[in-house]
Amino acid sequence: SRQHTHTQHTHNTHTQHTHTTHTQHTHTTHTRKTHARTQHTHTQHTQHTHTTHTQHTRTQHTHARNTRTHARTHARNTRTQTHARHAHTHARNTRTQARTSKHCATHARNTRLTSHRTTPPRHTHAHTHTHTTQHTQHTTNTDTKTHTNTHTTHTQHTHNTHTRHTHARNTRTH
Repeated sequence: SRQHTHTQHTHNTHTQHTHTTHTQHTHTTHTRKTHARTQHTHTQHTQHTHTTHTQHTRTQHTHARNTRTHARTHARNTRTQTHARHAHTHARNTRTQARTSKHCATHARNTRLTSHRTTPPRHTHAHTHTHTTQHTQHTTNTDTKTHTNTHTTHTQHTHNTHTRHTHARNTRTH
């Protein structure tokens, strides 16, 4: 009976534009307290009440952790982001960027957009490399904070969509 209740809870909450994390927290907590017959009634109430709280509280935190991990995985797959982070690491360690500019010049030849922009002074070099990475389809090389926010937003949409399909299959199997 718990598995059957669990399935219906997930499906109802999932249809109501909720995040996957919210769905897990909602039906897990509420289903154990609810009986199979009371399910539909309490489900609707919980969807409005607990859904709002859980979405803001646990969904953001959980998705934030997942997103950062997902972003790093993307960084390894995408060679552009790998070069971008490598350049940033060298930029932080050597603030002079005298040797870093030569090191980045090698990457600049691969990018084909920074070939002439790598030569200018240190401060201009940092901004130039940022724009180059944006042309390479990734905003990763913007500040670290911007990188996290950008990929967090993008990954939330992608991750939610992907998890909806996966969770839907698991729900029906349950």
